[in-house]
Amino acid sequence: MAYAELCALTEDEHLLKEEAHRVARDVVRPAGVALDAMTAPERVTAGSPYFSVMGELHALGYHRLLLPPEHGGPEPPLSPIGRAVVFEELGWASLGLASAFGVDMLPFVLISSFGSRELQQELLVPWAEDTTGALRGCWAVTEPDHGSDALGLVRDPDAARFGAGQVLASRDDRGWVISGQKAGWVSSAPVATHCALHAQDRSSSDMRHGIFAVVALDSDGVRRGPPLDMLGARDDPQGELFFDAVRVPEHHVVVGDGPFYPVFLDQLLCLTSAGVGAMAVGVARAAFEEALAYARTRVQGGRPIAEHKNVALTLYGMFEKIETARAYVRQVMAHVTQAADIASGFMALPRHARAAQVYAKRIAFEVANDALQIHGAIGLSAGAPIQKLFRDARSLIIEDGTLEVLALDAAADIVAHYEEDRYRPEEVMARW
Repeated sequence: MAYAELCALTEDEHLLKEEAHRVARDVVRPAGVALDAMTAPERVTAGSPYFSVMGELHALGYHRLLLPPEHGGPEPPLSPIGRAVVFEELGWASLGLASAFGVDMLPFVLISSFGSRELQQELLVPWAEDTTGALRGCWAVTEPDHGSDALGLVRDPDAARFGAGQVLASRDDRGWVISGQKAGWVSSAPVATHCALHAQDRSSSDMRHGIFAVVALDSDGVRRGPPLDMLGARDDPQGELFFDAVRVPEHHVVVGDGPFYPVFLDQLLCLTSAGVGAMAVGVARAAFEEALAYARTRVQGGRPIAEHKNVALTLYGMFEKIETARAYVRQVMAHVTQAADIASGFMALPRHARAAQVYAKRIAFEVANDALQIHGAIGLSAGAPIQKLFRDARSLIIEDGTLEVLALDAAADIVAHYEEDRYRPEEVMARW
């Protein structure tokens, strides 16, 4: 179902929205529904719709949308509204596959900004030129003993209480050796070919000291756990990653331990928060549109239930929430896209980035909950679209950081810097 834009789009943004919606409707959503109904092992076997969708997105060049033009990205570069539109449409189609799309890009897009020329030639160029989805990324952050709290370490004055990380990196004259375990909910881990890995530097005192490396998951010593059977976002396989003395070349370390590492992590989370916020808006919109279509056709009391005042008011409330969430997420997307880069000096404001994600994810769950209530008992039946959307919206409250941890991280920034209109990376770096 199309929606009328309050914001004026350029001609290119309008065409992008139409095409992204077509792909979301005709390619991504049917695959997401099929994957949701499969067992966890079926989702990762050859012939799974997961691989066909990722291949289609690569064939259409969607994976290159966030790359700079010199590395194969669009010319001119994709606008912030364009970014928000694409992630919203994919979230509307399938939260799991939207997440898979995001983590697929993450290692390689960061290589384009921070990687050495050698690493760009080795990994970025083949990935950018891939039209089959043969190369796929994932992002390993959380660990069994360090979940969402890992996202708040930068501003926590007592971060050492979290203890040592469970993936440790040691340096020698041949590069790095990495050992340890990442948690079972690493999105796309069972099906990725490469991993964007955060590992604590073994020579440092706590998790705030680490490296960001890109690791080939066919390397000696890498082992994957079985895919998990999750409540929501089932269309993106999730699972553990184990590293047993995995040797990583020096040039695969994109950001090393040092004062810049926490700033890099903080600003990266600003970018991903805006993307997840846009996905959440898409989930909310999908739930609203299912409820609206059902309320227009479900007759009770002699007329469609959309004409009953309580249902009409509920639909209005859902619409209001989606429109406000979209407006805030797009504003934050514009801010972080401009500020969280090298040229701008990494000035994206964490409080707004986290708040956009928290607000949009909360809205997604509230809207999905109302949409399920409008459907009544039929919405609880297996295979009902709203049932999947409700489960996906519930998983969002935990995925990519719980609402509580994200809000606490934003609160720390608010308390320290509410009056300031710029992020101060020098303060973060001084604590290292």
